[in-house]
Amino acid sequence: MTEERFETVIIGGGQAGLSVGYHLASLGREFVILEGGRRVGDNWRVHWDSLRLYTPARYDGLPGMKFPAPRWSFPGKDAMGDFLAAYAERYRLPVRTEARVRRLRPDGDGYRVSLGHGDSDGDGELRADNVVVATGTFGRKPYVPSFAEELDPGIRRLHSASYRNEAQLRPGPVLVVGASHSGADIAFEAAARHRTVLCGRDTGQIPFRLGSRPMRAVAPLLWLVAGHLLTVRTPIGRKAAAEIRVHGGPLLRVRSADLAAAGVERVTDRMTGVRGGRPVLAGGRVLDVANVVWCTGFRQDFSWIDIPVFREDGWPEESCGIVAASPGLYFAGLSFQRAFSSMLVGGAGRDARIVARHIAARERPTAGRTGRTGTPGSAGRRPGAVTAA
Repeated sequence: MTEERFETVIIGGGQAGLSVGYHLASLGREFVILEGGRRVGDNWRVHWDSLRLYTPARYDGLPGMKFPAPRWSFPGKDAMGDFLAAYAERYRLPVRTEARVRRLRPDGDGYRVSLGHGDSDGDGELRADNVVVATGTFGRKPYVPSFAEELDPGIRRLHSASYRNEAQLRPGPVLVVGASHSGADIAFEAAARHRTVLCGRDTGQIPFRLGSRPMRAVAPLLWLVAGHLLTVRTPIGRKAAAEIRVHGGPLLRVRSADLAAAGVERVTDRMTGVRGGRPVLAGGRVLDVANVVWCTGFRQDFSWIDIPVFREDGWPEESCGIVAASPGLYFAGLSFQRAFSSMLVGGAGRDARIVARHIAARERPTAGRTGRTGTPGSAGRRPGAVTAA
């Protein structure tokens, strides 16, 4: 088994991990980014085909690079994936793709990162003084209720993580479980060819349409609020964080009127169980459907991290990404890591800068590393911090 040593290992090559890499490169630090996908940006490309960002392109850039699209357009998920790939290439960030991390554990004063596929841990090990975990905003483990397995095998079951388009659905009615913005988007799409029921608590909706003149007028103020008022340092921000991390957000692109116009039956009862293989709502109504799409979110799964820094709810005990109980361990890109903007693409850079500066302030590593240091060019013409080992 091969073993390498780095000052910093960043786990996750999405917008958060790449942003940390950018700032570490600017500070002349040595690092490597591990990305489990085949290409940089695949974490976006796997979403459903019609997904577009909910923030306009003017707020979708990363440090040093604007999103290459009209300011008030809303990029699609593939365009976002391509942007991340172009960003990594522009700044020559040392990303290793298809590098799946199986285990993270302490190793003396630092950490040991084990790589492998499936149940194997045989693809090498990396030792690091610092590790930045940047594996997802809300976690990447799809959540479905335990009674989901009781549904009739003839019912097509998909989680939003595996839903791509309407062609995956079987002929017949559709039940979408979970009425946040992802559930509304998928229910609206399914209703074009299927009788569709959308169930779940009412999460409300924003008071204007995305891309409308009113939205453009208030967008700068909303961005200011998202990054400076709704933070972990303000009472209103902490209250919002507790709600957002547990419950879905309001309707964004598809609104209540759109659902009604498309013929979606909206019920606020939750799905509470299964009877005779069919879904049952809280009021006792049994639904005869051919498809169930779970838009019930994700759960953090840090079971691969053998370091006791997690609360009972599964979230790490951190402050702006810094884990005081385990020096050298950091998180990036978590929901409400610093502010509401932490979960947005355009908020990744500021949070990443905090983490990178904290790493740079630690004692400089000794010799014997495998990479080189440097600074990314302002126009992407000069090398980045490190070349891949």
